[in-house]
Amino acid sequence: MSSADDRVKQFTEFRQRMNQRILDEPNQVVRRFFALDTQTYQAGALDVKTKELMGLTASMVLRCDDCISYHVAQCKEAGVSREEMFEAFSVGLVVGGSIVIPHLRRAVDFLDQLEQGEAAAPDVHDHG
Repeated sequence: MSSADDRVKQFTEFRQRMNQRILDEPNQVVRRFFALDTQTYQAGALDVKTKELMGLTASMVLRCDDCISYHVAQCKEAGVSREEMFEAFSVGLVVGGSIVIPHLRRAVDFLDQLEQGEAAAPDVHDHG
């Protein structure tokens, strides 16, 4: 397994393991927030692809690398092309400014790794 595959696999496994650990706790606020997050990204007036692109752009502006990686994977799974992804990156960069550049680098690196390994995006929505 390449280091690219390792990074994608570690990111996905850690997030899924910790989400399950967190959801095993009897805290209704946390459970409801996770459920709301999942519902938000389902198709509605906006399709999933559009919502994931919005999540990606917002995550870039907020400079959350885990969220960015998650949305890159979700966008890829939703059928977002590399060109569309870079347009979302450009919106995040313009809105967030030059401080977003290091996050853009990591986002493109993660996208490259996903494309090289064709790793599946996780099946449970979450951030960070």
